[in-house]
Amino acid sequence: QDDHKPTMTHLTWSLLAVAFLASFGSSMLYGFNLAVVNSPAEYIKAFYNETLTEQHHWIPDEHFLTILYSLTVSIFAIGGMTGALLVGKLVTKYGRKGTLVRSTMLVFIGGSLMGFSRWFRNPFMVVAGRFITGVHSGISLSVVPMYLGEIAPKNLRGFLGLVPSIHICLGVFGAQVLGLSELLGKEEHWPLLLSLVLFPTLVQLMLLPWFPESPRYLLIEKGNVHATVSALKCFRKKGNIQAEVEEMQEEQRSLSSIKTLSVRRLLTDCSVRWQVLTIVVVNIGMQLSGIDAIWFYTNEIFRNAGIPEPHIQYTTVGTGAVEVIAGMLGCFTIERVGRRPLIIGGFLFMGLCCVGITVSVLLQAQFPFMSYISVGCVVGIIAGFCIGPAGVPFLITAELFKQSHRPSAYTVAGCLNWLSNFTIGFVFPFLEDMTGPYCYLIFCAVCWGVAAYTIWVIPETKNKTFLEISQMFATKNSVQKEDPTPNSHLKLALMNGYGSLRLHDEK
Repeated sequence: QDDHKPTMTHLTWSLLAVAFLASFGSSMLYGFNLAVVNSPAEYIKAFYNETLTEQHHWIPDEHFLTILYSLTVSIFAIGGMTGALLVGKLVTKYGRKGTLVRSTMLVFIGGSLMGFSRWFRNPFMVVAGRFITGVHSGISLSVVPMYLGEIAPKNLRGFLGLVPSIHICLGVFGAQVLGLSELLGKEEHWPLLLSLVLFPTLVQLMLLPWFPESPRYLLIEKGNVHATVSALKCFRKKGNIQAEVEEMQEEQRSLSSIKTLSVRRLLTDCSVRWQVLTIVVVNIGMQLSGIDAIWFYTNEIFRNAGIPEPHIQYTTVGTGAVEVIAGMLGCFTIERVGRRPLIIGGFLFMGLCCVGITVSVLLQAQFPFMSYISVGCVVGIIAGFCIGPAGVPFLITAELFKQSHRPSAYTVAGCLNWLSNFTIGFVFPFLEDMTGPYCYLIFCAVCWGVAAYTIWVIPETKNKTFLEISQMFATKNSVQKEDPTPNSHLKLALMNGYGSLRLHDEK
């Protein structure tokens, strides 16, 4: 019956507020930090050159400055992978919201280091600040979709699950706009530009603690039914809270243990092997699709297309606007079309645009207009990525696993994501040197491979409970469909609407 309700039936101001706050102070910072170092790159290198000359009486060459700047950019991904490794332990100990609130301290430390680096004349404060903010992004990139996936009713899980991806696009766009030469893209303003991450985090820290913890965490892991009902009453304006609590308790009873599985046990658990393989494929695929290489080399592609140098920064901002529009399109259509069409269509379109870049680069010497085709294909890859592959992998990581497996699943997904991000950033320049424009055909093969895997393996999870999704994989994993057996002393006896619960022990 729920399946036929309108998408917005259970959308409340509190759900929207939490989705906005959790994403605004976390996911948006990830997008901002991805793009913010591009505009002031030459100013940061000049700062490194000045301070090393002043302090060590040594004039570094261009090669060393490039390595130091590359370290500044890539250390963010190393921090992200470090943060991803901490996710499982943090969300089990502090909860989903609790982890987000506590991790804001990292942003204040990292942002302050970058903001005061010029005042203290210390280039390594920039590197350290980038690493620490990377740790925060590694934590929040996994925890935000986990939290939103657990607080959302099943018919809104897709919509709320893609709100973080919109904020990632907004973060990239915001960094591109603020980095314009008319705004903060000036030599004297680059420390302020890097430290702007403090303000969204301050808003999150002031407001997010007033909202409840994840009801699923409170019930399944903490066994606190009264706190669960209180949280649901905050997040639901209408709806059958009793049915939702009973569904959580059914999932709790189906677990062999309510304790969180370790990563090692997750990887060796035969009952979830296809779910684990799925998060491996989609998380590696989203990074090896070449999107990071496209983002990093956008300016160079536009320059080769003959766009005048002063106009390149505005063209890049235009691609940021396309990202935001595509992300919003995916968010507002996911509950209508489902997860599979967005991820399949997104990867197929990206692969097609990769072929377009290869062909246009090869032919642009004979046909000058082909250079503009390559620009269109770059925009197409970014749009295709943002409409589905940017956000759906994080969403389905929450959906494919039950409560005991979910934190470790996000640890695995996050580590693979950041490791792939770091790898493509280092490998792409050498790959391009060896293969030229044909390197985009490799990205095309990855995109179409992930699309094929999704077609054959990943089921549609729209409007399904976590337990139903788990049972959909039972046949693939060669295990019997679960007939939940009680292992919890908590049982729902009576709930009068939004009133109190009476509990009794199972004998």
